[in-house]
Amino acid sequence: MQAAERRRLRAQAHSLRPVVLVGAAGVTAAVLAEIDHALAAHELIKIRLRLEAREQREAAARQIAEELNAVQVQRVGHVFTYYRPRPE
Repeated sequence: MQAAERRRLRAQAHSLRPVVLVGAAGVTAAVLAEIDHALAAHELIKIRLRLEAREQREAAARQIAEELNAVQVQRVGHVFTYYRPRPE
């Protein structure tokens, strides 16, 4: 992803609210399905990861990106922004 495109997506995401909240149970199959559904509907979403340890948050963020073929656009604290274009 080009830097200019990443900047554009971050600007678009600024006004968004997190649509999925990941709790202490972590990234489960149900959570992945909900994130997949949100990405299919909106392309650009925010997710709040309520995991205490930074390592857990980073691992969960990587898992989401890898399993759903999404790009992590931004991270601010516990809130991660993902982008996945709709299939044509």
